[in-house]
Amino acid sequence: MATSTTQERRVDSHEQIRNLVFSRTNTLSKLTQLASCKPFKPNRKTQNLLQEFCESLIDYTASAHFQLYRYIDERKERRKPVLDVAESIYPRIVTITQRILDFNDKYDCEDHCTDLLQLERDLSSLGEMLADRIELEDRLISILTRGRN
Repeated sequence: MATSTTQERRVDSHEQIRNLVFSRTNTLSKLTQLASCKPFKPNRKTQNLLQEFCESLIDYTASAHFQLYRYIDERKERRKPVLDVAESIYPRIVTITQRILDFNDKYDCEDHCTDLLQLERDLSSLGEMLADRIELEDRLISILTRGRN
């Protein structure tokens, strides 16, 4: 029975990771679409892409929390190597998450966003943070998927 439960958890974990990677890929795609609108002007196309990107960004951020970190936060993870990696990366993940929320607060304004003067700089900074976050997540995903109990 314990082996079956472990296998079920592992299957569930792999599915959650696939969902996270899908959400992350969608967010990066939206970022690329939005970046192609430079120079940014408060027109309908840019505003719609900005709104879609903000929604995708928040979905990805929430997905990462619920798909990857919640299990660790709830102290259900028992594997020491996983806990060690999670402990080393989690403070940086929290910082990046706050920056993502700040970006969203600034630009998630549907078609009312007219102040886009700093959008190029903010997107560039956010892109660098997302790259860091992905690298950190991939370290955790790698150790989670090694198949150890």
